[in-house]
Amino acid sequence: MNKRSKSLRRRDRVERTRLEILRCAAEAFRRNGFSATTMDEIARRLHMTKGNLYYYFKSKEEILYFCQDYSLDLLLARLEEVRSSGAPPNEQLHRLIREQVSIILDELKASAMHTDFQMLSRRRLAKIIQKRDRYERGLREIIREGMERGVFRKGDPKLLGFAILGAINWTVRWFSPQGPLSAQEIGEAFADYLVRGLRADQADPETMESREGEAHGCASPHTER
Repeated sequence: MNKRSKSLRRRDRVERTRLEILRCAAEAFRRNGFSATTMDEIARRLHMTKGNLYYYFKSKEEILYFCQDYSLDLLLARLEEVRSSGAPPNEQLHRLIREQVSIILDELKASAMHTDFQMLSRRRLAKIIQKRDRYERGLREIIREGMERGVFRKGDPKLLGFAILGAINWTVRWFSPQGPLSAQEIGEAFADYLVRGLRADQADPETMESREGEAHGCASPHTER
């Protein structure tokens, strides 16, 4: 085996160990909160010496950064896949919502650590915000495209994007792996509800009544005479 092959194998092994540490730390953060969790506890959960843990991560802040960076890389990869699929905007948004819920609840073990931006150094925070903004812009582009095609009702894509992301991110506050619904089921339900709320063919009751009144040649009950 040449040096390059050995180097690649070692890099893969290190990356797998870092991901294992990330998932264990995420579970600890979910249970105890970021501030209350110590590196000692994470090492103990992994049956790893503290010195060995520090070989992979120098601090909790570095674990937090890796978690956010890793999750955003996953989201950006899913976004690229969705956008290149050529599917209608409503199908793209539906899939992206499902993927994001799965990443947050399954990959990150429902840890709220990905929202703790304030704990990062200014340099690391800037990198995370840059990736986060790229993802949010991509989400808004799907919504805007859906409006332009008449698939979604007209509105403010930025505001609607924030509403969708806020609903998804809040799942970490109440989700339990022991609960009645799996992450996949929650993702499917969220995607159904959130996309349906944007659909142009899901008119609100007032609009429907107005249209029915026009169809019968009479005024809408909400229209002054």
